[in-house]
Amino acid sequence: MRRSSCGGILAFALLAGVAGTSSAQETFTPVFSAPYRAFQNHEFGASISDPEFASFALEGFYRYGRGSNDFGLRAGFADAEIGDAIILVGGNFRTQVLRYSESFPLDGALTLGLGGAFGEGDDIFAIPVGISLGRRFDLEGSNTTFVPFVHPVIVPTFGGGDDDVNFALGLGVNVNFSERWA
Repeated sequence: MRRSSCGGILAFALLAGVAGTSSAQETFTPVFSAPYRAFQNHEFGASISDPEFASFALEGFYRYGRGSNDFGLRAGFADAEIGDAIILVGGNFRTQVLRYSESFPLDGALTLGLGGAFGEGDDIFAIPVGISLGRRFDLEGSNTTFVPFVHPVIVPTFGGGDDDVNFALGLGVNVNFSERWA
């Protein structure tokens, strides 16, 4: 890999570290997606985040992919700042719509979601729509790959009499150490 590519990845990683909190996805947590999946057919895991409306959120997820499409389910809870627990449930879809070429240097995927937050107060729902743009870089002499990405999202929210349209911007880097770990 050329020196300029390494510097670009480092700068992107630093920007991702200072990005602010955003309620970006179908469960109102700041979890963003790379333009392509890091798994062959199935993926499951967990995330801990710091959403704007709670002291923390803990979620589990499952993703299934085939071809250029994948589907995901997320569920968990958030510890609301008023002391109540909020149940988070959502689903999402991602499909690759751009492949890098000489005329455009990035891969891109359309992302769609639907989810809600349910608790003692008003239930709210979100329909996030975004495009994730990034590119895979192989670390020379190893199986490690980096995927720096940017993921702008428009999030219409409704429920509880407070309909709104929000915008979020996610910056991230997916790191895979080998095909076996992907």
